[in-house]
Amino acid sequence: MTDATETKQIICEQGKFFGRLIVRRKLRNILLFLFFFTCTSGFFSVAARPVRVSSPNNCIQVELHEQEELGGWILRVNYMDSGRTVLVIPKITLGLSRSDQDFSSELKFLKVGKSRLVNERYIAIHGKRSQCSNQANEVVVSFENPSKAKMNLIVRAYNDGITFRYEFPEKEGTFVVKDEFTAYAIPDSTVRWLTKFNPANEGLYSAQTNGNEQNDWGYPALFNTPDKACWYLIHEADLDRSYCGTKLTNFGEKTKYKLTFPDKWNGREKGETQPTIMLPWKSPWRVIIVGTLADIVESTLVDDVSAPSTVAKTDWVQPGKASWNYWSDNHGTRSYKTVCAFADLAASMGWPYTLLDWEWDAMTDGGNLEDALKYIHSVGVKPLIWYNSGGEHTWVNATPKDRMLTHENRMEEFAKLKKLGIYGVKVDFFESEKQDMINYYIDILEDAAKFEIMVYFHGCLVPRGWARTYPHLMTYEGVRGAEWYNNGSEFTSTAPEHNAILPFTRNVVGSMDYTPVTFTNSQYPHITSYGHELALSVLFESGIQHWADRPEGYYNLPDAAKNFLREVPNAWDDTKFLDGLPGKDVILARRKGAIWYVGGINSEIRRDKNKALKFNFLPKGGKYRLTLIADGEYDTEFSTRYLVVDNNSEIVVKMLRRGGFAASLKPIN
Repeated sequence: MTDATETKQIICEQGKFFGRLIVRRKLRNILLFLFFFTCTSGFFSVAARPVRVSSPNNCIQVELHEQEELGGWILRVNYMDSGRTVLVIPKITLGLSRSDQDFSSELKFLKVGKSRLVNERYIAIHGKRSQCSNQANEVVVSFENPSKAKMNLIVRAYNDGITFRYEFPEKEGTFVVKDEFTAYAIPDSTVRWLTKFNPANEGLYSAQTNGNEQNDWGYPALFNTPDKACWYLIHEADLDRSYCGTKLTNFGEKTKYKLTFPDKWNGREKGETQPTIMLPWKSPWRVIIVGTLADIVESTLVDDVSAPSTVAKTDWVQPGKASWNYWSDNHGTRSYKTVCAFADLAASMGWPYTLLDWEWDAMTDGGNLEDALKYIHSVGVKPLIWYNSGGEHTWVNATPKDRMLTHENRMEEFAKLKKLGIYGVKVDFFESEKQDMINYYIDILEDAAKFEIMVYFHGCLVPRGWARTYPHLMTYEGVRGAEWYNNGSEFTSTAPEHNAILPFTRNVVGSMDYTPVTFTNSQYPHITSYGHELALSVLFESGIQHWADRPEGYYNLPDAAKNFLREVPNAWDDTKFLDGLPGKDVILARRKGAIWYVGGINSEIRRDKNKALKFNFLPKGGKYRLTLIADGEYDTEFSTRYLVVDNNSEIVVKMLRRGGFAASLKPIN
């Protein structure tokens, strides 16, 4: 029995005793009312002004209030910090506008349903945690507008955040959603980490202290309350065919971040900007992860609230590491010899996969695609292959362009790939989050599953919880990754800070194909240390982790670092945040089976850092053999130590400027 359950039972028993006393004093009706609400996990007033629902651990509370002067409704989010209540978000504006009528003002409260405990467990094949729990207190609040049309608001309070969604419960009808009025009021002096929206979601994050910069902002967005007591991350989840992706916009009111539909120009103006819905209908979940930085980083809330897996048999879904030739040679797949060299790299390092990126259909230099596939299989490696998403929504003409575009194309192509022994497809250049493009993403996933082919997306949206619904969706780009060392000189200087922001933002919400861990240089150099690069193998989570460097970049490593990259997993049983601040530094520990791995980086441009590394995340009573691979005297040198540690141990690790470290902890039997 959990502490929260025991507390709830004690409260309920006290309420029963108190109710009997008052009944004797002839106040039976009043106290029965109080008793009813004492025994529920949330508190609701009779007129739902306000409606309150609390998380199972009572640390997070969301309230529904009526804005009487406007005739609308808002949510307010609170967080309990060391016994005091912190106002996290003072106002979340609610409402929708449909092509037939409005559901934002003059909404009449009808009822609030009985509080329901959502309590389910599921297994994640890849991600930051394998054993996941979807547990929350939920209420459904019912409204009607002046024309008597109904709208429900479904609200959940989790131990690590709150979620809400809209519902039209009527059984029939097709309408266009003209606008969604969900908007988050963020007071100035709130520190925020935001990225300017673009359809490829490959921007940098910038730290801001107010809303003076007005723009379209991408998900997820990270905030720290003015009193520094609470952090929260705003996102959305369980996006399906019935809606479009949204972004945040603070044009007009600088402190009001409103959900906004895609722009007309996205996807070369193909597709409608406003979604068409069929009743009954539920919107995607609006997600706010709330708490400490550890709560943010360790959360699986985006996946938790998303639909369960649609794939019954999943033994063919195999996370793993892949060699990737594009970073070091943009035209690498055009060369049969290069493809073979990267297959040899994967075989030598024990990585299961190698990726054939663009231009595989133009391969020469000693062999063609069939020759390359034969060689890859002969060395015990599994091939993955790239495709252009095709169609008029993308300006990129790289071939093959149209083989993923229609159901007939896909069924024919996937049948060929299955016969050729290809295990996964990378589909690129979507360039839109309009409803038609959301349908296209899901079409690819559903058709690929029929042939047991894994999928990952590039030039794409950021995760919306689909990895739970479609577990063969291994990763997404949706990030400014190492590829940007090929796009210009800017990433050389911005990467260290950027890398220390991503574990608190983009990688929180799902797998991230950053293509990390490079020791040589691409078209533009990097200034991160070797220790920093090695640490990214732990810090950055991706269901298929593409190591981007050329073969000699790995072959020339010292044995300890080389063995670390052979052994480090990329799908995890648990994740722990140990230390750090966005853009400054970060240390994470991740577990696979009984073995723990730790990665830490320093983003400071000029200053070395000494960090105390505590091992209190280890089980008590056990001894572990620590292999610590840290920065040496200069950027391209490692310093390796071997120690025996336990739960009470603590060591100091030095990180150079732009430096880092990686470590493994293996139990001593």
